[in-house]
Formats: sequence, C-alpha cells, structure tokens
Amino acid sequence: MRRIFKLLKQKAFYIVASLLIQVICLGVIVTYFSTRFTFFYVIMVILSIIMAIHVINRDSDSSSKLLWVALILAVPIFGGLIYLLFGNRKIPKALMAQDRQAYSDYKKYAMQNIQTLEQTNGEDHILDRMISLAWSNGYFPVYENCKTKYFDTGEIMFESIKKDLKEAKNYIFFETFILDQGHMWDTILNILLQKVEEGVDVRLIYDDFGTITHLEKDYEKYLNERGIKTYTFNKIRPQLAVQMNNRDHRKMIIIDGLKAYTGGINIADEYINTKERFGYWKDMGIRIEGKGVEMFTIAFLQIWNYQSNENTQYDSFLLPEKDYEKIKGQGYIIPFSDSPTDDNNTGKNMHLNMLNMANDLFWITTPYLILDTEMVNALTLAVNNGVDVRIVVPGIPDKKLVYEVTKSNYELLIKKGVKIYEYTPGFIHGKVCLSDQESALVGTVNMDFRSYYINYECGIWLYKTSCIPNIKHDLEQIFEQSHLVTLKECQETNPIVRNFRNILRIFSPLM
Repeated sequence: MRRIFKLLKQKAFYIVASLLIQVICLGVIVTYFSTRFTFFYVIMVILSIIMAIHVINRDSDSSSKLLWVALILAVPIFGGLIYLLFGNRKIPKALMAQDRQAYSDYKKYAMQNIQTLEQTNGEDHILDRMISLAWSNGYFPVYENCKTKYFDTGEIMFESIKKDLKEAKNYIFFETFILDQGHMWDTILNILLQKVEEGVDVRLIYDDFGTITHLEKDYEKYLNERGIKTYTFNKIRPQLAVQMNNRDHRKMIIIDGLKAYTGGINIADEYINTKERFGYWKDMGIRIEGKGVEMFTIAFLQIWNYQSNENTQYDSFLLPEKDYEKIKGQGYIIPFSDSPTDDNNTGKNMHLNMLNMANDLFWITTPYLILDTEMVNALTLAVNNGVDVRIVVPGIPDKKLVYEVTKSNYELLIKKGVKIYEYTPGFIHGKVCLSDQESALVGTVNMDFRSYYINYECGIWLYKTSCIPNIKHDLEQIFEQSHLVTLKECQETNPIVRNFRNILRIFSPLM
C-alpha cells in the first residue's frame, strides 16, 4: 500500500496518466469521425500518405525510415497523426537560433584549425580528417597543449571533481542528465553553496526526464533561492509533443574556464558505488585543462541562454591566451557537442570516422547497443580489413527491454567477426572508444539511436595525448573481467527468446 501511495505522489505518474488519457481520447475521436464521415476518413488517409512520402525523402537513417513508413501505412487512419506527434523532428525555434549563434561563434576559431593543418603538411591523414569532420559538423576547433587526465572509475573522478570545485575562484558551470539526492550530490551541493557565499558564479542545468523520479517538484526553486542559478532542461509536460523526446544527455563541469570534465558519470550514488545497483557500476570520464575548455563553456552557455531566455555573452567567460601559457600537454584534442537541431549526427560520425580509419583495433564500451544498418556495415568492413573490433556491453542490465535489443545484435555481429564482451562484475556505463592505440573518444555518446539522433551529447576526441595508454590499459582490464560471447551461445538461446529479440530489433529506432 505504501508503494501505491508513493507512486501516486510522483510527478511521473501524473504525466504518464495524462498522456494515456490524451492518447485514448484522440483515438476515440479519430475513430468516431472516420467511421461516420467519409471525407474525414479520406483526409486522414491522405495525411498518412503525405507523411509516408515525407519520411522516405527526409535525411535520416534508413532503419527508422522503413519502420515509420511501415507503421504509417499499417494504420492509415492514425499513421500520419502518430508520426506528426511522435516521429517528426520538431525543435523549438529559440533553441535552433541559439545553435546557429553558437556555430557562428565557433567560426572565429577557424585560423587555429588552418594553422594546425598547415603544420602537419597533410602528412597526418588521421588528424587532418578528424579536424575536417569536426569543422564541417559544427565548427569545432582542434586544440594543442591541453592537459588530459583519464578516470577509469567514477570514484576516482569524484575525488578530483571535489578538489577542483573547492578551488574555483570565478565560476562553476554544471550540466547533467541525472541528479539524484544522496552522498554524491549532498557533498557537491555543500561545496557549491560554499562557493556561492564566496561570490563564485554557480550555474546548474539538469534534465527533467533524468531527474523526474529523483527530485521534488520545486527543487529548481529551492536551489535558486540559495544562490545556485538553476534551470531544468526541457521540462516534461503532460502534452503530446515530439520535442519531449529530445533530452539533455550531456555531462559537463566547467571551472573558471581552465578545467572541464565530461564522461558517462551522472550525479547519483551508484556512479561512485556508494549505492549498489546492477552489481559494480563501471564508469569512466576525463578531465581537460587548457584552452580547449572554452568549447565546453560555449556549449553550456548555448543551452543556458535558451533556458533563461537571456543573452549571456560568451566572451565574458572566455579567458585570454596568456592564461593558458603555463599549461603544456601532449597531442591534440577536439571537444564537441551534438544536437538534434541539425542533421550532422556528430557523435555517430566521430565513431564512424575512427572506425573507418582504424588499421589495427577499434575497441568501444557502451551500455546500450542499438545499431542501424550503416553502423553494422561499417563494423563489418573494419573486420574484413583486418581490424580487431571489440564491443563491451553490461553483464547486468539497467533496462531489461533495451538489453534484449542489445542482445539481438550479438549473433549478427559475431558472424561478421565482431567480438562482443559482457562486463561480468555488473553494469558498464562508460562511453569510451579507442582506435589504433593513438586516438580515443571519451564522452556521453552511446552506440544507440538516442545518442546518435535524438539527445544532446558531448565528448572529447583525443589524439596522441598522454592519457591514451591509460585508456588502453583500462580497456584491457575490462576485457579480462568480461565474458566473450560465442556464436554457439547465441544459437542455443531459446527460439522464443531469439524471435522476441528479433522483433524488438525492428522497433529499435523508437527506443
């Protein structure tokens, strides 16, 4: 009984109930008018045909296009309407304007990309191609002389975050998908409140969907009243709107424009294993120090300006060149963000580029494995070219239905020569990719449809940096702790389960 009362108090319950009522009412109304008025029936069928043609011609992955066309034509009375409500990409104009402004501001860094390309004289094709990709996908510049530090657990990264937060002098920008009350957040909150008292500008953005079952309704107000400037991203409302599906999956912490963190780690106790969920929670992240931090500053303020409906000037938080002169690091980095407001699919393209340029190995960890045909073909081509392709997924899932979709890809990929590992100790949430022991990507991008096409994401591509050997060592340790899935295991799975997984894979673009 207590669980029922607790459920009834949650915001999520009322939103889901409201949406169900709206869907039922809409279905009843459409059915009623379609069965009684021929012209209404014809209009709905024409709408579905128009929507099917629109889907076929839109610039997106073939898997989702075929699925939507099939759904629309299978139920012609409702199909077009369903696509308008849930399938069409509809982004708020204000956010698109902020994206365009951010891209315009990125352009001023064009000279440093050109200078780097001139320095390599076209001899380093990997660096040249990644610079070109990052620039064409959103004007993201390349940086030298940035210090990098890789964290192979959330626990170690948390200790570093606490230390840097305590040393903040001017501002702290904090963006996260999940924020849950507990030891981790309580510790950070106390530091942030102390920093507010010291006059530090503290700003926080958290995603409403990621916190909907964790925080009280007025928590944003509670933080603002204590001096932490806070906004909830894309608030969930009980209305049928496609943009509710676009979530802020980014995780970034920016301190004084000098240091920045990103990776898979959200603000919840399971990420630092003070609370056990799904066995041992394995997560990874990275810290950069140097001029490359400014890209995270701009990315944060881009969303901040949209949420606050104000125009905070980027230049007020960007540091002059002299402030970075003492920072010396190895290699190159490209910090980037990804947004559903454009068709660039930067996160996916970063993965594809690293995969296509790999000569020896391509290793990647992801909590969810939901692939389209393009990615499967790229993985297959890499294996055929002699590349050691390995993918690590959780041994214990957090979302059972999505995990079944992940498993549905095993047999297909293993037959192609891809090695699939299940992380035996528990749930691996880190999103780390390594190519040829010299380039890596650490960030928030999963190998799934949501990260590639729907969510806001971010990450850092690293090339010949000092942390690359640490990333390789961590991945090797992960393989030792993981189970290599065999084709025999897949084929011996209960036929009913196998067919169920195959059916789920058809609908994977909607997950």
